[in-house]
Amino acid sequence: MNYCKKRKKKGMAIAAVAIGGAILAAGAVVALCSKKKTIPKGVRAVDHFELERFLGTWYEIARLDYRYERNLNYVTAEYSLNEDGSVKVVNRGYDSKKGEWEEAEGKAKFVNSEDEGMLKVSFFGPFYSGYNVINIDPEYKYALIAGEDKDYLWLLSREKTMPDDVRKDYLQQACRLGFEVHDLVWTEQ
Repeated sequence: MNYCKKRKKKGMAIAAVAIGGAILAAGAVVALCSKKKTIPKGVRAVDHFELERFLGTWYEIARLDYRYERNLNYVTAEYSLNEDGSVKVVNRGYDSKKGEWEEAEGKAKFVNSEDEGMLKVSFFGPFYSGYNVINIDPEYKYALIAGEDKDYLWLLSREKTMPDDVRKDYLQQACRLGFEVHDLVWTEQ
């Protein structure tokens, strides 16, 4: 009979350790997600950023391709304000392989202050990724956007085209910062 009591206590101790380990693991995941870098090393987001001027529709001119945008053309990004002050993000594009439109809705929040173009965006619940405006013209017509690392880069325009001088300037800046601009996918608009 004593053996069963000891075994039961040992089983309870193992369960307590397992539950404690699960709680620690969950805490570590939350800590890692909250501490995750949102801008590549050596890259700076623009200062004096004006969200109100950035809101609206942007056309994707080029991107470093990644799985969620693979095979997409006619890509747009629409930014508007949510009631809670975050930014509603609606990305839309036509998948030429599937022959259908795809749309993803997410939300973005400022990482630091609202006058710095450093945001984090989420399309999947509590998981955020960097979204950094690293260059924008004074008229807010053309923008260069970087992700959380140098695998993510976008050239955006308010129109379906971008002037050659702006495109060249943005590509030179991206190249100096270490982005692989020769790997850009030029979006059909």
